[in-house]
Formats: sequence, structure tokens, C-alpha cells
Amino acid sequence: MRRRLLLHRIPVRIRHYWKLLAVCAAFLVACAVVFSTVRVAPLVTSTSDNDGDQIVQDIVGTTDLFDETKAHTITLTFKDADYQRLLDEFWDEGEKEFLEADITIDGTRVESVGIRLKGNSTLSGLTRNGQSRPGGFGPGGQRGGQGAGPGGQLPQRDGGANGFPGGGFPGGGARPGGGFGMASLKAEEPETLPWLIRFDEFADGRRYQGHREIAVRVAGFGGGSTVLNEAVSLNVLAKAGQTAQRYAYTSFTVNDRPTTARLIVEHPDEDFAESLGDSGVLYKSLATGSFTDQGDDPTAYADDFKQITKKGSQDLQPVINLIKWVTSAGDAEFDKHLGDHVDVASFARYVSAQNLLLNSDDMAGPGRNYYLWYDLKTKKFSVVGWDYNLSFSGSATTGPHETTSMGGGRFPGGGNGGDFQPPAGMRLPDGMQPPAGMGGVMGGRGMGGHKLKERFLASTAFTSTYDDAYRTLYKKIYAGADALNILDGITKVLGTVRGNNADKTRSDAETLRNLIVQRTEHLAGDSVITGA
Repeated sequence: MRRRLLLHRIPVRIRHYWKLLAVCAAFLVACAVVFSTVRVAPLVTSTSDNDGDQIVQDIVGTTDLFDETKAHTITLTFKDADYQRLLDEFWDEGEKEFLEADITIDGTRVESVGIRLKGNSTLSGLTRNGQSRPGGFGPGGQRGGQGAGPGGQLPQRDGGANGFPGGGFPGGGARPGGGFGMASLKAEEPETLPWLIRFDEFADGRRYQGHREIAVRVAGFGGGSTVLNEAVSLNVLAKAGQTAQRYAYTSFTVNDRPTTARLIVEHPDEDFAESLGDSGVLYKSLATGSFTDQGDDPTAYADDFKQITKKGSQDLQPVINLIKWVTSAGDAEFDKHLGDHVDVASFARYVSAQNLLLNSDDMAGPGRNYYLWYDLKTKKFSVVGWDYNLSFSGSATTGPHETTSMGGGRFPGGGNGGDFQPPAGMRLPDGMQPPAGMGGVMGGRGMGGHKLKERFLASTAFTSTYDDAYRTLYKKIYAGADALNILDGITKVLGTVRGNNADKTRSDAETLRNLIVQRTEHLAGDSVITGA
């Protein structure tokens, strides 16, 4: 009996294929002995800029999935036993595995899609049977890192029962017990969790309206439970001509659980990359990584960047070269040759947009939420924003040359953000002292900061480029009341989504409206906007 119990603790897939695994293990040991002194690097098999993935089925559906003017419907069904195994793997190994599910989108049924939990700090607040996984926030987790204080306590704002006006974070979207800036999540409520849905995980070459993946989002500081802040951010960016993912609101039903209203967002995958250009490589910055020189071995950057497109025909070397140059170039060389490595005008628009939208978790934030697009024709990089659920989370009076990121950006007086500054009004728990330079721990690599952004903003050579981009985007986002009008339109659509909580929507919209009005009025008199 004892032997049988121990046997069943081994995953089913391993028990089924133990002979094959044993042969593979023996082969790897032999390779280690023979080639232990040989450096192994990724092999590029071609200089082509083509992707090899072939689409064999593209499901049309009944309605454009990302038509943000309409209320959508999504239903997921899966076996509870599979779900429990997914949770077991996440709890025990920290692995986010896919489980097989059937999905119905706006009346179109698609069988055998893959779904998995999505997020890093987001999932640190996840509990199961009232207990956090080891290293998470909340009961049983006792995590002191990832933005938490002693005993896993989160930073708080002065006032309110939880340290925030009204007893919660701005918009009511976060409270102690969740991840950094996130609402607490329960495994028993899968309809509230962050999910990545992949259409080809169990059916090669399948797409839904050209999409391989979609993300089901959760709330951050500024958006409350409705994630209105992210929806507004994505909308205003797109209307201002900036790169942004498409989004929509949908009812979301999982098995026989209650229906909720959720925000879904286009995931930056191979298909999204096609909208960025006809010849380039997309790289994702990982939350576990940093923008630091770690030598010439590409495998040393496995925790820093993930290549999304053109695997096998291109590699990570352009990113490594960029990191080396940014971290080693002298100030004069940086000013003179940044344009040889980076699309400066595009980068100025990206950085100014993050400030305008008060995004506290951009490329310099603890989540390192950005992608790099490398144009194979110009040999230059541009930055693609991602994950705006912490936008509109700072002070409305933050100036164009002041920091918005939790761990990076320009500080008053032109500083580079080397010492951590919490978002306006935030106080750290008693006894928590952020270390100089990064302040706190996030993903094991510090609270944030990004050398490229810091050097760009600290250099007077690019001040006029940044200011011009800032002024132009301000006029498109705020000056004509565009952000307010967009908020009203999104709120109206959300009100028609089944599972929507009308009271929370009304409250979140009012909070966001007040912040947008204050930000518009404050920046209107700033010298960058007036040109004085």
C-alpha cells in the first residue's frame, strides 16, 4: 500500500513514459560527460525572416471578437479533475501548465483549446482552500518579497481601513492579501482568475479570427474590479496612433460557476507581431529578468527575454548587443549613437505615453511589462507596451519629467530613479526599508528600473524629442476630452455585459473620471504643454 501511494505521487505522464524518459536521461548524461567542456549555444538554421507556423484552420465565428463596441459572451467547460491537477502543478512546482477545455465564443463552439493561469505577481495572491502557495502572499504563504513587507504585507496608502481612502486601493481594485496592486484571488473561483487561452495547444495550426491566444485580464491599482483603466489606456493609445493590443468586454462563465464580466485582451503572439511590420522579430521581457549585461552566452538570458517569433531563423543576439551597448556606452556615445540602435522617435512616444497614463508598471516597473520589436530592415528596436492594469495608478499632478514607474524613470530634478519611490501617497509597512538602488524585491531581481529608459530621460540630448512627443500625445489623449469620452463609451458597453456589477462599474468609472479630469487640468498649465 505504501509503495502504491508513493507511485501515485508521480505525475501520470511520467509514469506512462518512464522508459522513454530513462533513455533520454541516459543520453543526456552521456552528452554531459563527452561535451562537458564544450559551450552549447542556440543554433540558427537560417537567415530567413519567415515564421514556420502554418495556419490550417481559422475559425470565423459570428462576431469580431475584439469589437469593443459590443458585449461578448464566453463560456469555458473543463473537467474538475484536470483543473485540480493544474493547481497541483502550480502549487508544487510553480509551473503554469495547460489544461484542455471547450470554449464557446459568441455562440461559436471550439473544442479542445488550451487554458492556463497567467501572471506572476498577479498570482502571488492566489489561495486554495484558504491557503497561499509556498512563497505567495496571504495565509500560509508568508512572502516578504515581490513588493510585500514583513509577513507578506502589501504597501498601503494612508487613510481608510486598509490604508486607502474608502478602505481600499484606488478604484477598489486591490487589498492586502493579493499580489502587488492586485485583488486577492481564489482557486475555487476560476471565473475570476487571469487566464491565457490558446487555440492551437491541442490542435496544431488552429486560430480564432487569426488569433492564436487571448488573455483574460484582472484588476490593478487604477481600474477596480472592472479593469476600466486598462481598457481606457488601450483605447486612447490606439486612437492616438500608438501600438496597442485590441480588447473587449465579455460575460465569462466557467462550468456551472456564476457569470462575471471580464476584460479580454489580444495577446502579443506571432499573429500580433504581423501588425508591427512585415520583417522583424518580437521579444518578450520576462518578469524574472533584468536589462543587464550577462556576457555573450545566450542561455544566460533565459530568465530575461523570450523570443516570440522567427525561432530557428533568428536568435537573441540583437537583444544581447543592445543590452551591452546601452550598459557600456559613455554619455557622449549614447547621445550620438542611440539612433543607430533604437527608433528614438518611437521610443519617445512610448515613454511619454507611460507618463501621461500614469502607468506605474511599464518597462521600468517590477513586472517589466514590455516587448522589444527588432526591425530586420532598419536594424533598430522599438518598445511595445503591454499590461496596462496598473495605469492611472499614480498622482494626477505627476509632471512630464517626474517618475511614474515603481522603480525607474526620471525623478524631479532630472534624477534617474536609482532609489525606489513608491507611487504617490503609498507608504510601506512598518519595518520595511527598501534597499538603495532598487528598493524591495520583485521576481528576485529588484523592484524595477530600466537602464535604457533612465539614460534616455536623463540625457538633455533627447529632451526636446521627448517633450515634442509628450505635447502631441497630450493633445490627442486629454486636450479634446478624448479620454473622458472614451471612458463614457466603454462604461456604457460594460453596462450591457451579462455578469456586470453595476455598482462597481459606476464607482470605478467615477474614480477614473475624477483622476482624468485632474490630470488634464494639471498638465494643461505645464511648460512642456504650453511651450513656455
